[in-house]
Parts: sequence; C-alpha cells; structure tokens
Amino acid sequence: MTTAVTTAPSRRPMAPGPKGHPLLGMLPQFRGDRLGFIVRTARAYGGVSRFIVRGRSVFLVSDPAGAKHVLQDNAENYGRKTRAVQALRETLGNGLLTTTGPAWWRNRRLAQPSFHKQRLAGFATIMSSSAADFVDRLGQLGEGGAAFDIVPELSRLTLRILGRCLFERDLTDAADAVGGALQVVLHHTIGKLGALFPLPGVVPTPKNLRFRAALRALDRVVLSLIAERRRDAADRGDLLSMLLAARDEETGEGLDDRQLRDEVMTLLLAGHETTAMALSWAFYLLSLHPGARRTLEHELDAALAGGAAAGGEDLPRLRYTRMVLDESLRLYPPAWVVTRSADGDDEIGGYAVPAGSRVLVSPYVTQHDPTLWEDPEGFDPERFAPGTQEGRPRYAYFPFGGGPHLCIGAGFAIMEATIVLATVARRLHLDLEPGRPVGMDALVTLRPTPGIWVTARAR
Repeated sequence: MTTAVTTAPSRRPMAPGPKGHPLLGMLPQFRGDRLGFIVRTARAYGGVSRFIVRGRSVFLVSDPAGAKHVLQDNAENYGRKTRAVQALRETLGNGLLTTTGPAWWRNRRLAQPSFHKQRLAGFATIMSSSAADFVDRLGQLGEGGAAFDIVPELSRLTLRILGRCLFERDLTDAADAVGGALQVVLHHTIGKLGALFPLPGVVPTPKNLRFRAALRALDRVVLSLIAERRRDAADRGDLLSMLLAARDEETGEGLDDRQLRDEVMTLLLAGHETTAMALSWAFYLLSLHPGARRTLEHELDAALAGGAAAGGEDLPRLRYTRMVLDESLRLYPPAWVVTRSADGDDEIGGYAVPAGSRVLVSPYVTQHDPTLWEDPEGFDPERFAPGTQEGRPRYAYFPFGGGPHLCIGAGFAIMEATIVLATVARRLHLDLEPGRPVGMDALVTLRPTPGIWVTARAR
C-alpha cells in the first residue's frame, strides 16, 4: 500500500485553461464532445490544465509525469468520489472499479490470485475453441459477399468467452439479452454524466425504468449462478470458483453474496465490453492498412500450422500480433479516461490542486500527444517492436491504467485478444464495406459508431 503525500497549494500558480460560462463553466462543451474537448484543451494549455464544470475545478493531466503522480506515486490521495464512479456504482455496486481504501485493498487481495499467470493459462483452450467457432460464424455471415457489423459479433464472442471462463457456462443463448442489458446500462451511465440536473434513480422516468429493468435482468443471471455454485460447492477451475474459495490472509474471511455479485458484475461489464472494443478497432485498422495486415499474415502462416486456431502455447511466437494490438490500444484505448477526486491539497507539474478538485487522466490524450509520439495519428505497429520502448516514459502508454489500480484483468484481456485476432486473421480477410464511415463515441468505453461494417472472405 502506498502512503498519501499531499502538498499545500499556497503560493503555487493555478493551471491554465479555458474560462467557459459563468455558471456552467465548460459543461456545454464537455457534453457536446467529451473526447474532442479534452484533446483540444490539452493541446492548447499543456500537460496540466484546468477548467470549471458546475463550479468545481477539473484538472486535465496529460503529461506522463503527471499521470504517474496521480495513478501511482500519490495514488492514495486520488479517490473515486466522482460523478463517473457514482454513476457506475449504480450498476457495479462496491466492486474493484468503484471502491478505494481498505475495502478495495481487501477485495483486490482476494481477487488477485484468480488472475495469476498459471490460472490464466488454463483459459487459453476456451479462448481458442471459441475463436475457432467465431471464424465459422463470420464465414456464414459473409456468404455471398454480405456485409455485417463486426462490433456486436465481437461482443457476443467476448461474452461467450467470459461466461465460460467466469462461470463455466456458455452464455451464447443469453448473449443478446445480456448484451442488450449491458448496453442499456452503459448508455444510462454516460447519460447521467452529461445531464445538467441528473434525477435520482428512484424517480420513475422512462430512462430510469429501462435501466432498472436491464439491471434486474443482469442480476438474475449473476445471482442465480452464484446461488447455484454455492449449492454445488465444487471447484470447477473457473473464476467464480476461485472467488468463492478466496480467503483474506489477514482475517480468513471470504466474499459474501453481495460482494461476489459486485465483483462478478464488474468483471462481466469491464471484461466483456473493453475486449470487444479493442478487437473491433484492431480489425478496423488492419482493413485500412493492408501492409500491416500482410506482415501479420506472414507471421500467422509461419506460427499456426494448417490454419489451426491460436492457443496459449503460440503466444510467444505471435510478436507482431501483439504489436498490432498494442498499437490499436494506443490509438483507440477502450478505457479512454480515468476520473479521480483529490482528497487532499496537492501539486501537479508545479500547479496547485486543491482538495475536492476532480482530476482527469486520459490514455487517449496522452497516447496521441505529438510531443511523445512521432506521427501520433498514424498506425505503426513497429512502434512496439522489441527495443523501441527504451527511453519512452512509463505513462506515455497506459491503456490499462496504472499504479495500484492497474486493471486486474489486463493479462486476461491481452491473451484473449491475441488469440482471437490471430485465429480470425489467419483464416479470413475482414474488409470495410465502402460508404460506411466509422466514428468514435466516447461513452464509458470508446465505441465505434455507428458500427464497423465488413465483408468476410477466406484467405
């Protein structure tokens, strides 16, 4: 555990930034284009900038040293008393994404062994077989040159993989219902963030009613599986079994049903959505860059004999595949912003940060910074070739966050994305359908809008 270090803000200058409306500050601009606004602000005012939203100071920290300070060096001073986390808490309860302090440390200790490398290796077979079935499905969808949206297909795939790894249960039949409920939850969350005067969840507005119905649907799935596993009491080797068996080294206590529900819901939402978005953007970029796709295919032809699905044993040979994923995550990090609250007075980059301020750290903004990356908008997997990262600041690239709150599922997500990308690209060409431009929608995750329509043809 790190120790909070706070610095009195007296005699320190205030960070520069846009002025905005006398009452609302920069809220109208932020609501209109969240991602575009913070990119423009960082480029205009530097690595630490400040703007006002509803009378509260918001600091945008985009230089690597500042990001390291917030996420790692003084992480104990930066809590989660933010509107974003409050909105997520309606769905996730008190899971790893929404808590801090002793409760977070306890649950992190309990959950961490479930994501040990040796444990993760056992899930590779599930990921490989699911990816092979996915290739067959895409081939059927693309028969006769038909176009389809790859984004919902990847969401179903990642939900299937997560269901089998988390519950030892194939959620394919429930994928549309569960996936639809998750989308309602995500849109509800981002809607509350942008609302001028968000109404409490108990007010029976149409949006709140849809949200509560979606949450009940998710709870039915999660709580029924927890209850079933409690009755069974068998260790099936899945993540739920590991969480049920976990005991705190200091107290000997495990997770009760409510805590299990919150952690499982966190894994279901974060693990399903972020990996699907990462893969969606990777296939999008490969379609736009045939040279990189050819290099990838040369590696896959050599590494995967006979067109077999990629497996855990293949990962050390899939270096360029991983480079493609790393560069995709640089350009389109699904978790595009991290929100924190300053619990005590501090200083970042020589500027005063008073207690009670909000702090934004954005992987997207930093990973597109022209002072850190040559041709930052270009797609170049060679940036991540062995030896090229020497001298690069640690927090120039942080798609999974950093410090003690580094995403617990990062290893799981990278292994899954690598296996899926390699298996699909080995057997199919996914090409963008002409006339369907792709934009970005900065919701809870960075989603392609209105989707990524592709055709599929066998290699």
